[in-house]
Amino acid sequence: MMLMSTPALANMGNTGSTYGLFPTDVASAQALSLFNTSTSATYYNPANLAASRHSEITGAIFHAEHDLNVDSSNPNYDGNVLDRPSQQLMLGLKADLSGLMKSEHPIYLGFVAGVEKFGKEMLAFTSSAEGENAQYLQYDRQPLFLAAGIGSNVWRGIKFGAALQVTLHNDAELTITNNLAGETEYERLNVESRSKFRPIVGLTMNVGETFCRVKGCSLDGLDMAINYRASTDSQTTVDANAQIPGVIPSPGVDIDVYNVIDSYQPAVTTAGFKYDFGRWRLGFTGEYQQWSDLSSELADDTIKDQAGLEFEDIFIPRVGLEVDLNDVFMLTSGVAWEKSPLKGRSSLDVNYVDADRLVVGLGLSANFKHVPMIAHPVTMNVGYQFQQLDERDFDLSRSQGPGNPDVTYATVSTDGEVHVFAGSISLKF
Repeated sequence: MMLMSTPALANMGNTGSTYGLFPTDVASAQALSLFNTSTSATYYNPANLAASRHSEITGAIFHAEHDLNVDSSNPNYDGNVLDRPSQQLMLGLKADLSGLMKSEHPIYLGFVAGVEKFGKEMLAFTSSAEGENAQYLQYDRQPLFLAAGIGSNVWRGIKFGAALQVTLHNDAELTITNNLAGETEYERLNVESRSKFRPIVGLTMNVGETFCRVKGCSLDGLDMAINYRASTDSQTTVDANAQIPGVIPSPGVDIDVYNVIDSYQPAVTTAGFKYDFGRWRLGFTGEYQQWSDLSSELADDTIKDQAGLEFEDIFIPRVGLEVDLNDVFMLTSGVAWEKSPLKGRSSLDVNYVDADRLVVGLGLSANFKHVPMIAHPVTMNVGYQFQQLDERDFDLSRSQGPGNPDVTYATVSTDGEVHVFAGSISLKF
């Protein structure tokens, strides 16, 4: 009962797809993430873990500032919907495991972990169908992020990698006996969490190395890649039984809340190319997100099943650019147009809103080759991303109980922007 009366904060986004994991991903609007050779390759394309022979450890800090509003002719439903920031500490590791193999074939391990509120909050999850106001579909706090994978060279210029992202499904059983004053006794609570693994596979090919047999081939600068991430989500199920002596005798009343979904991540297929012109590199990726499966998933969600939510598959184009300013500094930028997967303009009681958005990023990397007391180069990255939401109209509605018609009580238009800041430091070994 406590779960069903909390504020409406159900979030269907995640750090990796909504903003970008590390500063380079944030700065390129994820356009170059498919070709990233750092620790974030574990999530975006584990094949690239084998793209460089060094090992590294990366620490990053992430802050997303939301200013998301709705505009309405009704002043009671006009104004800011979300202004809480998302703040994460990220840790990435890439290590060469070839020393463990007798064949000495290079195999690289990648690991990425992220914790919300700068390490203070690991599992942020609230879901409601009782809120009067709109709630944005893909923004809010981000749950614990964990991914691990391996990558290796398969053949001349071809690399393959596989990874697993971990999410949690939680089951809670609660039995209580209480009186009408709310005083309880004979309580029993049991909570279990089950891991759900999201498979990730990726393939990268340097076209020149694979097909050209001469040095200086014009195709040497062309890299092509494809990556697939299966769908996953965080879920909570609550089985509760309440007894009130003299009012609700044994066996009591069962209160069941099943398959409550949060932080849904659709199946994603990404393909693209990057060409190295020497001092600068240009990349393009196309990302296909299979959101339509979420419609059937939410039909089994006890809290959101009445909302009639429907989603459609979307395609996201991304373009990124890297420019070497000198031997130390490199500039990264990117742009993307992200279409909203949410169909329709009304979701009964839940009142989700979403909109198409323009994403623009800019970042700077510094590679210091000679640092006192450090044997290998040290890389520092900073990234900024701006997201501008398009305008879109939605109807806010609520149910009136059995036998009564549903009520639409306001029409709102989406409006807002998101500012994302990220910084990291990477030590190679």
